[in-house]
Amino acid sequence: MAVRLPALLAALWWGSLGAIGFLAVPLLFVHLPTPAMAGAMAARLFAAQTWVSVACCMLLLLVSRPKGDVTLYPWARAATLFIVTGLLLALLVQFGVAPRIVARQDLRLWHSVGTVMYALQWVCALATLWQTLRCPTTPPAA
Repeated sequence: MAVRLPALLAALWWGSLGAIGFLAVPLLFVHLPTPAMAGAMAARLFAAQTWVSVACCMLLLLVSRPKGDVTLYPWARAATLFIVTGLLLALLVQFGVAPRIVARQDLRLWHSVGTVMYALQWVCALATLWQTLRCPTTPPAA
């Protein structure tokens, strides 16, 4: 199980981003009576997604090296930049962009910025998943 944990965490991160951002939220705007209702629910879903992203990224960083060793697993050497970038993007969207969207401050600009940052986070999660599936989890030879 521990060997597969990084791939499972990366898959949860990537899949949840896709399910929320590309499926659930667009459906809210199609099926709820007003855009205001859909927007309020979308904000809650994106906030929950932020914490899923944070948890997955933190756990990925925690399992990126063998216990008691300073050398990263091969998958972690390839994916750490994507994990940290995705984590920062999630936090920036939640605490920097989302409050401006909720306040309706230059809505078109901040919605565009948030969308691009969310899409980049999705790419980071995909790259992380790719690396966890591509590289072995055994520690490098000393």
